[in-house]
Amino acid sequence: MQVDYIIVGAGSAGCVLANRLSESGKYSVCILEAGGSDRKFWIQTPLGYGKVFFDKTVNWAYQTDPEPGLNNRESYWPRGKVLGGSSSINAMVYIRGQHADYDDWAALGNDGWAAKDVLPFFRKSETNSRGADEWRGGEGPLYVDDVSAQYHPINQHFMDAAEQCGIPRNPDFNGADQEGVGEYQITAKNGFRMSAAKAYLHPALKRPNMQLESNAHVSRILFDHTKATGVEYVQGGQIKQMRANKEVIISGGAINSPQLLMLSGVGDSDQLQSMGIPTIQHAPAVGKNLQDHLAISHYYHSTKPTVNNQLAPWWGKLSAGLQYILTRRGPLSIGVNQAGGFFRSSPQRTRPNLQFYFCPVTYQTAPVGKRPIIRPDPFAGFVNCICQCRPSSRGELNLRSANPLEPPHIRPNYLSTEEDMTEMVEGFQFLRKMAQAPALREVIVSEFKPGERVSSEDEIKDYIRQTSDTVYHPTSTCIMGPDEKTAVVDSTAKVYGVQNLRVIDASIFPTVISGNTNAPVMMLAEKLAEELKNSNA
Repeated sequence: MQVDYIIVGAGSAGCVLANRLSESGKYSVCILEAGGSDRKFWIQTPLGYGKVFFDKTVNWAYQTDPEPGLNNRESYWPRGKVLGGSSSINAMVYIRGQHADYDDWAALGNDGWAAKDVLPFFRKSETNSRGADEWRGGEGPLYVDDVSAQYHPINQHFMDAAEQCGIPRNPDFNGADQEGVGEYQITAKNGFRMSAAKAYLHPALKRPNMQLESNAHVSRILFDHTKATGVEYVQGGQIKQMRANKEVIISGGAINSPQLLMLSGVGDSDQLQSMGIPTIQHAPAVGKNLQDHLAISHYYHSTKPTVNNQLAPWWGKLSAGLQYILTRRGPLSIGVNQAGGFFRSSPQRTRPNLQFYFCPVTYQTAPVGKRPIIRPDPFAGFVNCICQCRPSSRGELNLRSANPLEPPHIRPNYLSTEEDMTEMVEGFQFLRKMAQAPALREVIVSEFKPGERVSSEDEIKDYIRQTSDTVYHPTSTCIMGPDEKTAVVDSTAKVYGVQNLRVIDASIFPTVISGNTNAPVMMLAEKLAEELKNSNA
């Protein structure tokens, strides 16, 4: 089988690329996805992501190695193994990042990636329910909805408390400035999840020049010397091959993309040799520079009803289910990360360095290995949490073996710098400060986790190491940069040292952006799809 473009991975980036590269009808495109269909109730239902959090039929369900910075705990990393990738199982919060994040990318030598360069592609991808303006799009495939009218009223106490602590109200984190507190917009439409598959891939599959191979696990890239010519994949127990007339594009994400490069002979030659993999291109940066957002949470008993009261009783579940089925509204039609924002943890910070989330629900009594968001704790409660925007710790990813079906070693190296621990301590102290603000104090019975026993700096640090965890935003394992000795791809996503091969997904972020990563991945794919069409015109 032969096509012009092969795309590996039908996730957030791959779906965008499939749509844009096939829209003119000029090129034949095939996208290969290791997972299967996204036509599942709990994927399409916004609050259903709690149901697929551990579901290995749609989820790679990775585990990191034991982390020294987390008291040798492993961290669970769900990643989408389904059409739409992680956009089909995420919490749907739409955040672009700070303008300065992209100016930082450009300052690192990535021409064409400053804030002014990427804004048109954010706008191109989006239709915002509030309408278009100079920042927001109005004609794109991805629908971004303002569902704040349905958010729980206790969110107002959180936002008022933030203002009482000096944080300004911000009506749009994706507008002129990110700093402030407000309510999150989500990628949803008419009560259904708006994944990359729904926005981009399914419309593209109606075209005769667009092909999908699902349940197709790509095991290696095929090379003629250093020219990528196609891929080998396993489907239905059979080993198959596909050839690319123009280019092979890897869009597997921050874990699968570096893994596939290394399995194919593009990586550190010493490591490849130890696995018995012939080296095509010595690329020591593959799998390095791993970055992720780390969070801590404070849990409270509430004096006022929360989502717990709506969904904990059986009649509450029944009511919410009927409301959703009949009207596509109610608790099942929105997420639990409802309010939040971005702030500076100390006056010395020149820009926001922490993000916070307010969730009007708790599920601390859930069994180990479960995340039943629609089965919350049987008491009124809520969570306030913070995560770092731009951690300085750097981790890495390595192969366990040459077996493409074996998951790689994932070593995030959390809290390995003093700066990261300092930020987390400042964030912990800010959560305590917020809890004392009049607006929140009014609705708090008690802080049941971490609780009053955690108060000294050493106790706070121990709590952070014992309880902090990922926010599921891994990036930068195939970073983009101007130097092939320290980067994997150039500013057009071409892999250094080989031909006809690009990586387009979160793995090429030079640095992790300040906030949720899904929107930036789709922007990146929009921008690079145009680059591909222009370079092959």
